[in-house]
Amino acid sequence: EDINNILNTGSVPNLFPMDEVMQVLDAVGARARAAGKGNTPTDTWEFFIDECRKNMHCVLCMSPIGSGLRDRLRQFPSLVNCCTIDW
Repeated sequence: EDINNILNTGSVPNLFPMDEVMQVLDAVGARARAAGKGNTPTDTWEFFIDECRKNMHCVLCMSPIGSGLRDRLRQFPSLVNCCTIDW
């Protein structure tokens, strides 16, 4: 489910506890304001998520033998919609 969310939206809901969110906001606040996007905590958080999306690369390896891959593709549509499949 988490990988599906990462592939689809670039974030995982409720991944960070609130105290860590505040640390992230403090750490990236200056960069967000310099980019003109850090006026509110929500804007700063969106800036952080966008920066993570730009820099994220994810490699998933699964065997195409058997029904396991087919079942996962049905269960998590982002594996098809948001990925490049290299057979």
